[in-house]
Amino acid sequence: MDANRNADAERWGALADGTRLAIVARLAEGPLAVGKLAAGLPVSRSAVSQHLKILKDAGLVEGAAEGTRRIYRLNPVALAALRDQLDTYWQRALAGYAEAAGAPAEDDREA
Repeated sequence: MDANRNADAERWGALADGTRLAIVARLAEGPLAVGKLAAGLPVSRSAVSQHLKILKDAGLVEGAAEGTRRIYRLNPVALAALRDQLDTYWQRALAGYAEAAGAPAEDDREA
């Protein structure tokens, strides 16, 4: 369990940087080579490569060589894990608000 928490913390930490978040947003549109990523960002190609390494180490992106280029894409499993965490936090928050307001929680209404 601690390994999962550490991995999740590393993933959230990697997304805390604005440039890395912009890279993830660009990769959400589809796989791209480093040069294409760098062309749309206000940092050098070398800086993009460094950011990609951090995202890769966090498990958020995967890279594969295609000819002379390296193509990066998002890791859907890692992103799904982060989304699951957010969904859990959201459900807890909604349940807390419903309890504070005296209303039945959303899960109770569906039953």
